[in-house]
Amino acid sequence: MAGASSTAGAGRRPLLAVFASDRGPGDAERASIMAQAGGYFARHGADIIVLDDDLMLPVPLITAARAGGGQVTIIGSPTTHLPVALSEVPLERFDTKEERIARMAELAQVFVGLPGSLQSAASLYAVWARAGAGASGKGVALLNRNRAFEVLRGLAVDVVAHDVRGHDRIIQFADTVPALWGKIAWLTGS
Repeated sequence: MAGASSTAGAGRRPLLAVFASDRGPGDAERASIMAQAGGYFARHGADIIVLDDDLMLPVPLITAARAGGGQVTIIGSPTTHLPVALSEVPLERFDTKEERIARMAELAQVFVGLPGSLQSAASLYAVWARAGAGASGKGVALLNRNRAFEVLRGLAVDVVAHDVRGHDRIIQFADTVPALWGKIAWLTGS
């Protein structure tokens, strides 16, 4: 670890690892969803951690969460450079991707996927698996807006169900941000 120190996980607020990307087709809509989710989660008492994953930092999510009173921490590498607008956001730096994944897995209470890219979905899976997947008891909540995670819903039913006891309680899907918050609140007992 290359010198991490932040308040991530401090206090009793739910701590969500949020995975999102505004790259690719539908950028404007995904940016809007990120802003809505960041603000909504913060106003409802959650703090957020995000992974600086190959320059896919969810800036709209971060700025909206901070504006809503939430704490955001970025888990990045020694080469992570934040935009000036995010210069006050706590940044924990780790030398390797495995260390960054392990830190996210350690801190998060729930892993949240917003519509984005294949890379953000892959990062969510890597962190959840590192946390112990279903055996960890840490849930996954996915915003299935425009059926963005429909393939994962099928995977959960056809594959995960055979390996993860109670998968239907651990992996949650919602179609709107308020409904997603309801799933997150249920998963965290908030």
